[in-house]
Amino acid sequence: MTSKDKNFLLGLDIGGTKCAVILGEQASDHTIKVIAKQKFSTADADNAYHCLQMLCSAACELLVRHNLTVEAVSAAGISCGGPLDPKRGIIQSPPNLPGWDNIPAVEIVKKNLNIPVKLENDANACALAEWQYGAGQGCNDMIFLTFGTGLGAGIIAGGRLISGCCGMAGECGHIRLQESGPSGYGKVGSFEGFCSGGGIAQLGKIYLQDLAKNGRSVPWLPAGGIDCIDAKIIADAANAGDVDALKIYEISGHQLGRGLAILVDLLNPERIVIGSVFARSENLLRPAMLKSLQAEALSVSRQACKIVPAALGEAVGDMASLALAASVKA
Repeated sequence: MTSKDKNFLLGLDIGGTKCAVILGEQASDHTIKVIAKQKFSTADADNAYHCLQMLCSAACELLVRHNLTVEAVSAAGISCGGPLDPKRGIIQSPPNLPGWDNIPAVEIVKKNLNIPVKLENDANACALAEWQYGAGQGCNDMIFLTFGTGLGAGIIAGGRLISGCCGMAGECGHIRLQESGPSGYGKVGSFEGFCSGGGIAQLGKIYLQDLAKNGRSVPWLPAGGIDCIDAKIIADAANAGDVDALKIYEISGHQLGRGLAILVDLLNPERIVIGSVFARSENLLRPAMLKSLQAEALSVSRQACKIVPAALGEAVGDMASLALAASVKA
């Protein structure tokens, strides 16, 4: 594989468990094709600097394996959990990456690969990917909600990504929706507490503990007890028609609608794209979500906004870092 033009892209995806380097090719119509991917465990690195060096080495290995040189690559994108400062290219103490304190990631990668590099948090990077290549195509005002292990948002307004003055825009998971309930972002009753995989698991445990006080249990309780409950176990039971499991997802859906109403009223998006848990369990969440959204949001803004599941599925992580790289090229 050879290229005289700089139509290849590198994506660096940094996670608390795994890291990956993705090699992509951008066609003349701006679509991106994933060519290859190389992964390693984040724990294999001694520290943040070693991890970034491993990512750069893996990128060079991918290029060599495909008969490419770095001259064929237009840019690299780094997707990582926040907090981080995209303007300065610094990763600032993400909770899932202990020891990553004020790491100059962009400077390190740029020095190793000698190409332009862009850093964004994973929610913003996924927003770019869904906007350009997924369910957000064709609109200029869009919000992407992760709804995965946690809850964060990437905001596209007026056809551009909004990062905020210090890269912290979109941290909607921190919004408190009520004074009690599951915890997310260290805040009881938060949007993330009700609307994330971890939050639904907490919600399930709280619900089952209340049932136990009344001498009741559920047939889908795992052998390990309440502590082994997760969002998937509850979803499987709900999809099988269990009334209690359905109620847990109804509570999450109700709070999702309340949170979305805040975003709809505040940002007036044309589309809200929701990933991960919502994309898998839309049937369980949407009815209560729509009921709350209709009750809480301004009617004009609500009617102008479509709520849709993410389209990129498991490929969103790969496409996120490549979309960042492509935004540098553009």
